[in-house]
This record gives sequence, C-alpha cells and structure tokens, in this order.
Amino acid sequence: MDWKSYYEAHTETAAAAVNRIRSGDRVVVGHACGEPSYLLEAMVDNAAAYENVEIVHMVAMGRAGYCAPEMAPHFRHNALFVGGTTRAAVAEGRGDFTPCFFSEVPAFFHTTLPVDVALVQVTPPDEQGKCSLGVSVDYTLPALKAARTVIAQVNARMPRTGGDSLVDVSEIDSFVLHEEPIIQLAPPKIGPVEEAIGRNVASLVRDGDTLQLGIGAIPDAVLLFLKDKKDLGIHSEMFSDGVVELAQAGVITNARKSLHPGKYVATFLMGSQRLYDFVDNNPDVYMAPVDYVNDPFVIAQNDQMVSINSCVQVDLMGQIASESIGYLQISGTGGQVDFIRGAARSRDGRSIIAMPSTVKGKTSKIVPLLDEGAAVTTSRNDADYVVTEYGVAALKGRTLRQRARALIDIAHPDFRPMLEEAYRARFHCDD
Repeated sequence: MDWKSYYEAHTETAAAAVNRIRSGDRVVVGHACGEPSYLLEAMVDNAAAYENVEIVHMVAMGRAGYCAPEMAPHFRHNALFVGGTTRAAVAEGRGDFTPCFFSEVPAFFHTTLPVDVALVQVTPPDEQGKCSLGVSVDYTLPALKAARTVIAQVNARMPRTGGDSLVDVSEIDSFVLHEEPIIQLAPPKIGPVEEAIGRNVASLVRDGDTLQLGIGAIPDAVLLFLKDKKDLGIHSEMFSDGVVELAQAGVITNARKSLHPGKYVATFLMGSQRLYDFVDNNPDVYMAPVDYVNDPFVIAQNDQMVSINSCVQVDLMGQIASESIGYLQISGTGGQVDFIRGAARSRDGRSIIAMPSTVKGKTSKIVPLLDEGAAVTTSRNDADYVVTEYGVAALKGRTLRQRARALIDIAHPDFRPMLEEAYRARFHCDD
C-alpha cells in the first residue's frame, strides 16, 4: 500500500480515534505548545468510556480537563513537570508527580512508564509521506516510537521543522484532521528588576558563546543586553521570540559553534506566531529528541556553553530550589541540571542561575536554609554563578563561608541584616 492510500485509510474522526484508548491505559501526551488540544478535548468528552486512564506529560498548555475533580474516576494525571493547569490535581492528591531529568524521560518509556497510547500533533505529510512534529520533538517522538497505538492530530498550521522531527505515516495508527492555531505564549513583561538582572547576566556572556535559555521575563531581558555580542549560538532545550530578534539582527549566527555549526538546536519551541514563522521550513533549525539535545555529554561538545536558568530559592550554601515552594510542587527539574552539568564539562563553559532578589519585595529568595520540604534541584556542588539585580555571585570552587558572603552581597539590602546574622551564627565569625 502506498503512503497516500495508508493515510486515507487511517483517517477518522476524533471521536472514533479516542475510542482506541482503553481503560487502564497509559496515555503520553505531546508536549507544551505541541499539545494536541483537539484530541484531548475529544478524550475528555469520552470520559465515561474509561476507568483509571493515566495521562503522562510535562508542561500542559491547554485546559487539562482530565484534571478536573469530577474526572478522578476516569483519569489520573502523572506530571513529569507540574504546570498551572495541573498543579491543583497534584497538590490535592488527584494526580502524581514523577521527579526526573528531562533528558532521561524517553528511557522511562521502556522501563517504568511503558506507553500504551501516544497523542501527538503533526503537520500534514509531505511528498514522501513524512509528517513533522513541528514545535515539540522532545519526549514526543520517543513516545510515538514506543507506543502501542499512535493517534495524531494533523494540523496544517503546525510549522514544519527539520532535523530529527519527521515520522513516516506508517508509524501512526490514526489521523484526525483538524486545523487550529498552535498554542502561543504571550511575551512576558520586563520591568526594571528584570532589566538589571539581564544586564548582569549579559556581563558573563562572551562573543562566540553557545546559549541555553529558559523562558520568561528574565531570559528575554538577558537577550535585550546581548545586542553588542558577536556570533552567538543556540543549543537549548527550547527557545522563543527573543532569539528570533537577535537572529534577525545578526547577533546569533551559530557560526562559531563547535557542534552543529550554523544550526539552532532545540528539542521544543514556545512563543508567538513570529517564532513559528521563523522556524517553519527553516533549514538552519535542527530539532531533535530530548535524550540527544539535553544529554550533558552532547551539550558539553559545545565549547563556551552557557546555561541560563532561574529558581525559587538559593540558600547560603549554594543549594538551589527551582521546582517547589516548601512541600508544594510547582514545576519540575526540566532541563536545568542537564544543562548545568553539560556546561560544566564544556571547554570554557559557564552556568548561571538568574533571579530577582525577592518575591515581590516581600521575602528574600536568598535564604539561610531552604524552606522545609523544598526539593534541591541543583546541588551546591553544581552551582556556578548566581545573579540578581544587585550583582553576580561566583560560587564554584569557593568555601561555604565565601559562598555565603558572595550571596549576601547580591541579596536585597532589606534582607542582608537577617542573612548577616545567620552567617555569623553559622560560621562563628564577625566579618
């Protein structure tokens, strides 16, 4: 059977496709802005047909109707990264959280999390019968390859990305044709604090560096202050609109990268239509699964690798909590540790944790000890640079006393007396 005949024979309605899901199945959902929202809505509408279906994914960008309290008999969410629409289900015991490094998620599909059904979103097939996973390759491609049943929402608005993002139609069991806008992420608001942090982080970035950036106001603020740099590169688990701006300004060229020169390397993408237009059929964009992009040993092959991430709290030892507020799980480890360790192995690599010094001016994010119950995301042994609006603290290779002093120096002035007191009590000194 040629691919066109196969494609036509396996195209069906969403209602018919989700009937392939059985009670007790584990369903892995395509990630972030690649989430197949139309299929998820159809699955929730069909909830009465299921019992104890496990829904596994990282960042949920849609409504996550399967997490509603009334859905508890039908669905149980297993979060690999807790998001805004799934947080309550995990906190209230109607969902679970699985700690993990992003790079290791694909391996779970062959060990602790075997996949029954993968729900994904793809482009229409090309002339060779290949569909692109577009903005989310990450764990989505490995889940597709490991699943018993693959159901794909075919969306003509999905940008076609290159690299290792293509799947043959024969690898998909059910095609549901539904065109809708790809989920977009609104640009963050950048205020004076974020600008000051961005300026301080930019002071650590050099011409020819390869960058990994997170998402939000701080990474975007960093990009504002890189316009005088030359030949920057991108090897990042994701990137957004700020990268497009610097690319079009000639700041990001990828020309001096030691791995994949000339290529923007990522495993997923989140942003506006401007980003999606930039990556669509762009031969310089190389998308690949997360067990490649986020592998610390792959990351380390980039000389001058610089990772830039954020966190919830840093204690005076340099322990970094990035995913929980006390016992409340608010996000996940994601790729932070993958890139911090990759940057540490890179020739002339650096890792940066950038954050405001306070939570809305009310409490200090630099603390004597992490809150009770808080998970240590990045260990004190891995911590390198910590940056606030008040400056840069270099921690790697420093004693506990030196670290504490450096962190106090970049804390908000209102909280320095409290931190000084904790410092003197801990280290039995008056300096």
